[in-house]
This record gives sequence, C-alpha cells and structure tokens, in this order.
Amino acid sequence: MADADDFPGAGDAGTVVLDALFTQAPVGLAVLDSELCVVRVNTATPPMQGMREEDVVGRTFPASHHVIDTDVAEALARRVLETGVPARGRIVRARPPAHGGQERLYELSAFRLLAGDGAVLGLSITVLDVTERERAQARLAVLDKVREGVGRTLDMVATCRELAHALVPVFADVVVVELVEAVVAGDEPPPAPLLSRLTLRRAAFLSGAGEDQPQAHPLGHVGLLPFPSPYSRALAERRPLTVAIASGADWLDTDPHIAWAIRESGVRSLLVVPLTVRDGVIGLVSLYRTARRSPYDQNDALLARDFALHTALSVDNARRYARDHSVAATVLRHIPPVHVASQTALEVDGITRPGGDESAWYDTIPLSGARTALVAGSVSGGDIHATAAMGQLRTVIHTLAALGLEPADLLARLNDTVNFLMTEGVAQAPGRRPLTAGCVYAVYDPLTTTCTIARAGHPGPVIAHPDGTVDQPDLACGPRLGSRDQAPFAATDIRIPPGSVVAFPATRALTAHLKSTTGPLRRARALTDSLLHQLCEDVVRALPEATAAGGAVLLLARTRAFPPDRVATCPLGNELSAAASARGFTTDKLADWSVAAETAFNTELIVSELVTNAIRYGSPPLELRLILDRTLTCEVSDSGATAPHLRHARTTDEGGRGLYIVAQLAEAWGARYSAEAKTIWTEQTVEPRR
Repeated sequence: MADADDFPGAGDAGTVVLDALFTQAPVGLAVLDSELCVVRVNTATPPMQGMREEDVVGRTFPASHHVIDTDVAEALARRVLETGVPARGRIVRARPPAHGGQERLYELSAFRLLAGDGAVLGLSITVLDVTERERAQARLAVLDKVREGVGRTLDMVATCRELAHALVPVFADVVVVELVEAVVAGDEPPPAPLLSRLTLRRAAFLSGAGEDQPQAHPLGHVGLLPFPSPYSRALAERRPLTVAIASGADWLDTDPHIAWAIRESGVRSLLVVPLTVRDGVIGLVSLYRTARRSPYDQNDALLARDFALHTALSVDNARRYARDHSVAATVLRHIPPVHVASQTALEVDGITRPGGDESAWYDTIPLSGARTALVAGSVSGGDIHATAAMGQLRTVIHTLAALGLEPADLLARLNDTVNFLMTEGVAQAPGRRPLTAGCVYAVYDPLTTTCTIARAGHPGPVIAHPDGTVDQPDLACGPRLGSRDQAPFAATDIRIPPGSVVAFPATRALTAHLKSTTGPLRRARALTDSLLHQLCEDVVRALPEATAAGGAVLLLARTRAFPPDRVATCPLGNELSAAASARGFTTDKLADWSVAAETAFNTELIVSELVTNAIRYGSPPLELRLILDRTLTCEVSDSGATAPHLRHARTTDEGGRGLYIVAQLAEAWGARYSAEAKTIWTEQTVEPRR
C-alpha cells in the first residue's frame, strides 16, 4: 500500500493545498493507491459523515464508500487506472452509516495520478451526494411518464392499469388503484361520500416482485373502504398522506387482509393519494415501498398530487365516455322495427352491434309504387351528441322521403340539415367536435328491378348475385355530409335481378369483409336457403376481431320478382272521356283481384278525380297504373310540371274539391317527379272481397 508521502507535493506548499482541500472542500475527496486502497480521505463531507479518517484509510474502494454496486464501481476505477481516461459524473448507489443504511445517490468522478517519471501512483476520486437532485429529476420523469402514458384510452380500468405501470418500479414497489363503485357504473363522483360506507372496486394492482407479491384482495374485488384508516383520512382531507407503517398500528386491524399483505411484503412506507375531480371522489391510489427504499416524504406527496389530478381527469373522461357510449348503445339497440314497404318484392333484415367511435344506423322506408328506400349511415363520434344527431337525421330522411325526392336531391337537402345542426351545435357548445355524417340512400323499384343509389361519403352497397358472384358497383359518390366540399350529389341506376342480396354496410372495414372471397355472401346456397336474419348473424360472426371491436351495423335486402298479374297499366287519351275509360278499367281489374266492394267503389272515385285533374291541368301522355301489394296503389302520370295542392273550397265554389275527396278516401296520397313525368299516387288499405 502506498503512503501519503509517496505523492507529489508532500513536504512543501502542496501539502498546504492538500490539507486545505481535505479539510474544507464541500465534496468528498479521497486518494487511492494503485490497489484502490484509501490513502487519504476527508470525512467531513456527507458521504463520510459520522466516520473517522482512520476508519476509512486502508480500506479498499468501493467498500470504503459503502457503494452498493461494487462490481460496477470497481471496474470503473480500474479502467481509469489502466487507460488514464477520467470518469466524470458517474452516478452510483450507496448506503452510508450516517443515513441509517438508507440508499443514497453519489456523483463520482475519478482521475489517474502519475509520478514525475510517469509511473501510475493511483487515483483521486470526488464524491458528491446528489440524492435530492436525482430524486427531483426522477420525480419529474415519473410525472412526464404519467402524463404521456396515462389516459390514452377511454377505459377506466385501462387508465388505472396505465398508472400502475407508470409508477412501478420507479416510484413504488407496489401500487393499488381502486375506484368508487358508483363511478365505475358511470354515475357522477359523489361530492361528500359517507366514508364508512364507501364502496371501492379494485381496478389495478402491480408489484415489482411480480406474481409472487401477496395481494390483500383480487382484481375486481368490491369492498368497503377501511375505516378509520389512512385511506379514509386521505379521502376525508382530499390530500396525499404519507404513513410510516409500524407492525402494531391500530388501523391495520380494520382490514386483516391488508395487514397480512403488508406484513408479507415487508412494506415500511405508504403514500395514500385520493383521486378527486370537481370536489367529487373518484377513487384511491395506494403506493407502498419496502425497507430497501427510502420512505415517502412530502416531496413525493407533492408529486403524487400532480399525477393524481391527471389520472382523475383521465378516469372521469373515460367515465363520461362510458356513460355516453352506454346511452348511445342502448339507443342503437332499440332502433324501431324495420317497416318494409313490400314483402312481396323485397325481404329485409338488419343487425346492430354497437362499438367503435361512430353512431351508425340503417332504415327501410316504404315509398309509393311498391318501392322501398334503403338507407345506411353513420355520424362521426360515438358520444350522446352523435347519437342525438343520428336520430335527427333519421327523422329528416323519413320526412324528405315522404316528399318523393330523388336520391341525389334528398342528400342535398340532408346536407343542408347537417350544416345547420353543426352550426347550432358549435354555437351552443364551443369546441365541440364538428359534426359530419356519411349516408347512402337507395330506392328499389321491384317493377323495373332498378335500384337508384346516391352516396354521401359512405360505402356503397355490396351485391351478392344468385350465381354466387359478389361485387360492389362503381357508384358516384358525393362529399361527406357537413363537410366543406360543395360538390353536387349524383345518383346511379343499376339493375338488380330477383334473388340477389344487397348489403348496406356502415363502415369500410365491414365492406371489405363482405367482399371477401371467403365471406358468407360468397356462398350461393346461403342466399336462397338461409333466413336473412341468420345471414346477418353469419356475416357479423365471421368478422375479424379487430373489425368486430369497431361495431357492426348492417342492412341486408333480398330482392324478389314482383308478380306481373298484380300490376295493371292503362294508357289514357287527353279527352274528358278518358275518366270514364279509367273507371271501367279500374272496375274490371279490381274485380279480378277480388277487392272488397267498398274499397273498389272508393278507388273508382279516386281514379276519376285524378284522371280529370290530369286532363285539365296536366299534359299528355297520360297513364293509369294500379298496383296490388300490401296496399292498393293508384297512380296517374302525365308530363306536366304543375304541382297539385289541396284546396279548401267554399260552399259556393263549383270546383276545387277533387283532391280533398281523394284525401278523404285514401290512406295516403302524394306526388313524385321524374325527368319525364309527374305522378299523383294514392294508397288504400286492401280488404279481400267477402
């Protein structure tokens, strides 16, 4: 072992300098020989407080400084001896006696010492206690980790687990997160709960010891808050609470299971952190440290207060989403039953599986002339506002469909409604996510087997043909409803043969699944033999897990041939005698159809009035068409553009009562327009002839 006299400067002014450094320097200094034995050390600095110099001199580094990671520290010192490259600012862990064996952090630097002839004499090392600095940085790192990693999902339990993973092992050896049971159910956080009766659900548990860590209660356990205890006190005072755990603490008796887990885990320090938002109690975070780590202090409590606020807000956001999503899902599950215009020409069924971030819907709307409107759409966002908007859009579509608008015109009017709802929503709730919606509107005419389809930023239908082929027609697509794109909407006519199945999906992922070569729609037999509802179930059941998690809203329609003997068409001349011809034609046809006498009589009056109006106010050519389906439909078409309207004639008026009579005799009536003609139609309930 080298002696102090072997080093340069001994016995001259250098000795004075060394003495000043070793007695007054604010950092720990030590001189080691080439065998890493301590030659000289100052013991007045924090790492050596409470020790005498003679207790340290002669001991080998790193044991001389009570370093924990001895192999790493020794390898560092010998590398400096061998290479001469200084080591600066290396962090090492130690348990000095002056701190009762608690772990401290040193910043260590080492420099090689050379004699005048270049011989290696040893090392000089400096040691600085940086425990508080490193802990402060570590606390900031923990807070950053919580802010980045907690609240990434709108799931309360997942948020609690994210918090546990952010805190173990950097801040705690064991983390338990519990939520108020009422909050888990979606209720508002109670502002002043009765703590002795407060029910908590264990949402997350994580230990640095892994699965061998003893647990007081399993995940999902629901139980009363231990009272009185540090847990109830932290909730009562709405602040983090640090507790040094003693084996005989009275509060441990309030829950023997917790007492057992603490005893088996060797826990010595507890930090209880309430989760509160808007003065309401959301839950409780319990952080435990064992004897190998420093106990929690007030700095840790301040950090816990900050990350608890972030976590509480994240949990509350998830709670609000869960509540709104639950309401939205309930609304979707109670979509009114599908009213099919014609079971004779069209069989429809659908399925709704809520999920994902869109409020989707489907509808079928009976139209005049045995036609059916098939609708599918989705509103952006999955919250209660999107669900409410979905209900409004469905109502508007039903209203516009009753006016007989063509699909492209209907989407244009619907777009105006969405723009109005978006403006109104932003005005009432600034910052709300803009409302947009996608929609596909199709009108199927069984008499011509033609389907007219218009799209607004929504996937088009997928058609499975009777021969087993499946395709998605290339249809014109307008902008999404509510977008800034002002492009016009366009409609496309396609022929759909009887026996086909037309699928209207709500999402693009579902569309891709429907077109799959192995999908249920590819099985030709399923189209003809299976129940349509069963086919819906088969499609959804075969969805990939990732697609199914986003929900599934699907409308299926199976086309049928309309019986030709239940449609009768009669061209009419443009003279007054045409009314008599139309009545005669109607009488004969209704007799063939065995329509009840009263209905037949009313129909003759309706036909007479409609034909007379067409002769007076319309333009040739004229045509009468009778359709016997779920109702009896009368249609009179002409090429005029004049819109009929119902008048309320006075008692002295000689005319103006035609449409009034029609409205009284028919269940419903209206007008629709095409590029070639205007059609006035009526519908009556059909009763068989007695």
